[in-house]
Amino acid sequence: PRPAYLEALRQKVNLKVLGDSRVKIAYDPLFGTGRGYLDALLGEAGADFVIIHDHRDVLFSGAGPDPSEKNLAELARAVKETGSAIGLATDGDADRFGIVDADGTWINPNYILALLADYLLEVRHTAGGLGRSVATTHLIDRVAKSHNVPVFQTPVGFKYIGELIKADRIALGGEESAGLSIRGHLPEKDGILACLLVAEAVAARGLSVKQQLEELFKKVGTAHMIRLNLGLTPEVQKRLGEKLKRDWERFDGKKVAKLDRTDGLKLEREDGSWVLMRLSGTEPVVRVYCEAATQAELDHLAEAARAFVEKP
Repeated sequence: PRPAYLEALRQKVNLKVLGDSRVKIAYDPLFGTGRGYLDALLGEAGADFVIIHDHRDVLFSGAGPDPSEKNLAELARAVKETGSAIGLATDGDADRFGIVDADGTWINPNYILALLADYLLEVRHTAGGLGRSVATTHLIDRVAKSHNVPVFQTPVGFKYIGELIKADRIALGGEESAGLSIRGHLPEKDGILACLLVAEAVAARGLSVKQQLEELFKKVGTAHMIRLNLGLTPEVQKRLGEKLKRDWERFDGKKVAKLDRTDGLKLEREDGSWVLMRLSGTEPVVRVYCEAATQAELDHLAEAARAFVEKP
């Protein structure tokens, strides 16, 4: 029920700091079910905010309900035009989040997960470890190490993070696809909660999302990541299936430090970079996730992964 859910959020978000800070916020529910929830709590907090796409549109303006960089272009424009410190977005059913910084830059959800993990552990002093799927950034591991808490890796699928939430083992759990929950909350991803926590972190720390990330990178190092969905011909799909069964000792000329089959094939190299390849169970596609310390290294790793998939 709506009243019980809103009350649960009041217990988990510092609404007072949002009102007291007078940080200006722009919110885009993408015509979806976040309307009347996130904005209601911002209004209750006395926050200074604007809202766009605040009406029902079953076609989602023809763009779809995904809080992607492309779909949040209008939110980015609203952030800049109104001088907002942050832009918040929820997808069609409000279980996933999208974040735009003060300069209109869309922020990768992986960075938001790491930022909020650090905020909850450092500022809130929330007890527990951190949970992430096998496809999610290892920045979370480095945040955990800096706070001396454990990391729990799961297969892809938020239900596995949910089990850690139910077992009360983690302060925060998340997936790279913009799903997040925290200790004591529902064992399901919640985009409204995620957005409110990001706004709280901006207000409490007095720093933009990018500024907070710069501070985090100074502490735990940088990371760049990409996800590719590569279509497969029947021939390539069969060949790749066999390649993914092999125990690879080197990838793109570098030694594999760890081979992980939690979900697909994940190859972690000695320099901390990694690539994960997961065959889709429903379509002729392989999902490829790559992470490296620099953009140049990431670009090279992604090309190597593409060649691994497509070439004999």
